Amino acid sequence: MRIIPAIDIIEGKCVRLTKGDYNTKKVYNENPVEVAKEFQDAGIEHLHVVDLDGAEASHIVNYKVLEQIAVKTNLKIDFGGGLKSDEDLRIAFESGANQITGGSIAVKNPVVFENWIQKYGSEKIILGADCNNEKIAINGWQEESELEVIPFIQKYQSKGIEYVICTDISKDGMLQGPSFDLYQRILNSSKKIKLIASGGVSQFEELPKLAELGCEGVIIGKAIYENKIRLKDLENFIINK
Repeated sequence: MRIIPAIDIIEGKCVRLTKGDYNTKKVYNENPVEVAKEFQDAGIEHLHVVDLDGAEASHIVNYKVLEQIAVKTNLKIDFGGGLKSDEDLRIAFESGANQITGGSIAVKNPVVFENWIQKYGSEKIILGADCNNEKIAINGWQEESELEVIPFIQKYQSKGIEYVICTDISKDGMLQGPSFDLYQRILNSSKKIKLIASGGVSQFEELPKLAELGCEGVIIGKAIYENKIRLKDLENFIINK
């Protein structure tokens, strides 16, 4: 299971929100590149970057930060937040993203999203299946759709999607543990999907449980920034897996 720390960006700074609420913003570092370098120094190879300004603006905003991280580290970056157009995708990939995550676009403009899968391939495009009460949420989680998360994933699996990031928004930033039950049901119903768990990770002991479920990766945010999970422990997990 891949360990994927998260860097969320507002106005070029490394921040965390709780349940996606912009009013809960807490700045952890003025320089996301410094944070990324710390992750790399701990033996981490992957990074999840979210452009929260982009999610609000519905187009890519913080691509310069993405570019700086890509140039100054060797981390493999998946990038999301407000990617809505072919031009947004071009900028993201040219700025150094290895993969992009599309969430709202997959709900609101499935034709465009399916074209991305065809054009760039399933290795490059991740489906963002973020949900509240198992209903897909969009527009920076400010809006809930009527789409249920498991059928939503199954639909896009039939279109060629391999990678899925699923965030249970009710767990996000709460440090109360991830949605083991939801992830188990997704993995049972969508065989061969590469599921990346996100939201709620609060202690190191949860990581082996997610790996045992069959998650392909786990995104860890606030638990690292609040020192609930030490980078040294993550380094040991990566070495020993």
